[in-house]
Amino acid sequence: MKKLRASVRSHKKQPANHKRRGKCALSSSQAKPSGLDGLAKQKREELLKTPVSPYHLFSDIADVTAFRRNLLSWYDQEKRDLPWRKRVKEEANLDRRAYAVWVSEVMLQQTQVATVIDYYTRWMQKWPTLQDLASASLEEVNQLWSGLGYYSRGRRLQEGARKVTGVVDGNVIRVLCRVRAIGADPTSSFVSHHLWDLAQQLVDPARPGDFNQAAMELGATVCTPQRPLCSHCPVQSLCRAHQRVGQGQLSALPGSPDIEECALNTRQCQLCLPSTNPWDPNMGVVNFPRKASRRPPREEYSATCVVEQPGATGGPLILLVQRPNSGLLAGLWEFPSVTLEPSGQHQHKALLQELQHWSAPLPTTPLQHLGEVIHVFSHIKLTYQVYSLALEGQTPASTTPPGARWLTWEEFRNAAVSTAMKKVFRVYEEHRQGTCKGSKRPQVCTPSSRKKPSRGQQVLDRFFQRHIPTHKPNSTTQ
Repeated sequence: MKKLRASVRSHKKQPANHKRRGKCALSSSQAKPSGLDGLAKQKREELLKTPVSPYHLFSDIADVTAFRRNLLSWYDQEKRDLPWRKRVKEEANLDRRAYAVWVSEVMLQQTQVATVIDYYTRWMQKWPTLQDLASASLEEVNQLWSGLGYYSRGRRLQEGARKVTGVVDGNVIRVLCRVRAIGADPTSSFVSHHLWDLAQQLVDPARPGDFNQAAMELGATVCTPQRPLCSHCPVQSLCRAHQRVGQGQLSALPGSPDIEECALNTRQCQLCLPSTNPWDPNMGVVNFPRKASRRPPREEYSATCVVEQPGATGGPLILLVQRPNSGLLAGLWEFPSVTLEPSGQHQHKALLQELQHWSAPLPTTPLQHLGEVIHVFSHIKLTYQVYSLALEGQTPASTTPPGARWLTWEEFRNAAVSTAMKKVFRVYEEHRQGTCKGSKRPQVCTPSSRKKPSRGQQVLDRFFQRHIPTHKPNSTTQ
């Protein structure tokens, strides 16, 4: 708890020691690990041995002091009225104040303020203190986080209730890259470590929490990705990118003053703009940071089945199973699914085996293909072939294996499921209600609305037709 309180304490003076700053400083796009194993520590030391020009660092303590003073002064006058800031202002308890800021910082990573506000409000109503969160289950956390994306953040918050680490968002990365003219890929290990060290050096030891918030605020409102408001920037005089713009404007004038530049050759400096993508005068400060060329998300395919117990007491139930505790969508609930090859061959048996594992024995009623759902994660484009199976005439299961559960439709809507599974359920729901006569949603397709099925889907359909009778199963209406 002392670590967390250190990250937001703003009313008390502290000694400016390096160790304390390291605990509350901003990291790169992810939380900095609290402990490095031997290999990771060795790798980091090797990275930092690479020659770096002082041009990209803060070598003058006066510049560090000015950066802190100017940024915090600007923040005190210009900060937006946001729910977490109001809570912090009104909260006298330092522990609760620290916790409120910490939650907001994690939620704001890679997510816009407008989206975060409602989630933050619900979160703080449910878990107003760190102790409340520590006693919560991961299932509860995932349930409240459902729809916010990047689900590992919620899991780390829950884990961090016992062991706190620093956090930062992309806004801070952008500010630091422009202030020190860092044009290399900020997601690389080398650049990430240097950004971490810059943040450690800059964070104000007396007001670390406010400093973190101020850096995020500056990137969100002034130092924006495309149209930065440099004339409103409190640290403009310390910004290498802005100096570079001024250098270009003065270069044509006789007797123009020299402006500091990186002393290393561009090819040698791993923090400069790459020689293959040099400074563009038309871009100005937007030259920094340069985004790495993003690879298109890899395509993956899956078959998923909505299994229903129509005759269950209290109304129809649907089967959900829990994903592993690591990897994509860790710990969330989904419909039973199997990975498919693009051709869709040899997967029918695997899908049935998956269903039997969770709900045996299966009826002779065939699987019914409802359509496909496409959902794009940050690095994966996943196409789900959606099927349904009604356990007609069977006695509802009295027990379910670990990792499985039966839910009503209403319970499903409030469960810890991903947006992709909500899309799958929408296809199933529309089919059950007889409303899927051609969806207008570009990423949710049904057999009747797909005029030209993909080649892979055609192969999949033909393959399944060899195993599944074409007559439709009986169904009950909701």
